Amino acid sequence: MPAPREITYSRNVFIPLTTVCRNRCGYCSFRTPAREGCLLSPEQVTATLMAGAAVGCTEALFTFGEMPEIEPDFSFFLQSAGFGSILEYCYEMCRESLRIGILPHTNAGILTSEEMERLRKVNASMGLMLETTAELPAHRHSPGKRPEVRIRMIEEAGELRIPFTTGILVGIGECREDREESLSVIRDLHRRWGHIQEVIVQNFSPKANTPMEDVKGPSIAEMCDTVRLAREILPSDVSVQIPPNLVEVRSLIACGANDLGGISPLTVDYINPEHPWPELEALREALKGYRLAERLCIYPKYIEKGWYHPNIEGLIRRLAQQIQERSV
Repeated sequence: MPAPREITYSRNVFIPLTTVCRNRCGYCSFRTPAREGCLLSPEQVTATLMAGAAVGCTEALFTFGEMPEIEPDFSFFLQSAGFGSILEYCYEMCRESLRIGILPHTNAGILTSEEMERLRKVNASMGLMLETTAELPAHRHSPGKRPEVRIRMIEEAGELRIPFTTGILVGIGECREDREESLSVIRDLHRRWGHIQEVIVQNFSPKANTPMEDVKGPSIAEMCDTVRLAREILPSDVSVQIPPNLVEVRSLIACGANDLGGISPLTVDYINPEHPWPELEALREALKGYRLAERLCIYPKYIEKGWYHPNIEGLIRRLAQQIQERSV
């Protein structure tokens, strides 16, 4: 009898350092103006990391709005916290995460090659959603969502040998041909650099009080078609990830998805807070016939290749052993 197909996930904490962002996407409710409380304090970050470590989390997902210093007044709040830039703050919080024993994964919007090279010293992996190669009204006021800018950053991450996550967003005005093109671009980047660990196929979820609040999200049939398309286009060593709090998991697993991304026992999905994470036991029940397997935010083949900064090797090895012991 063949072994059951493996479906992977990571156990994480979600840490949005700030929700201030230069982009104004038509579907986003994450972004806020710069105001009191717009920046997590170092004490809040440390408390979350320590609580995450206590419940076995191995990944700290650090996010923040893209280039928040461009927004009026944000620098005042940042300097009041004792930091000269959001990247300096992120770097220090990643160091704190490593100290506590959780591997950082940063998704911070558009970064330069120099900025990624610096963050690589304190991150096991990084990410940036491509979203789409199409020029869409939803991104009209979002300079960081220009496809060529995103593609270039993903390519530079490959040049730096950073294990990387990207993905597409389904239902924001693109068509099937756009999705095919987006997935083909990601495929070609991976063929060139070999750094794409996983590609997220994420469904648009309408949010109240946004320009796209009345736009209907994609159907399960449309999502299944997109997952099949991704599995068909992408190389076999690239995982196809779906968000388990936004979709009917078993249906999309049957269509070819094999990863569920980060699932937190502690923090909410700050991008989609109205959709709670499923409990792991409920997922195991829903996925009977498959094997639910925990992983790190850096995939095994990149550990074997040594695609990480030497400073974090010890923690990577220790957490990999911890996961192996939990799975026995």
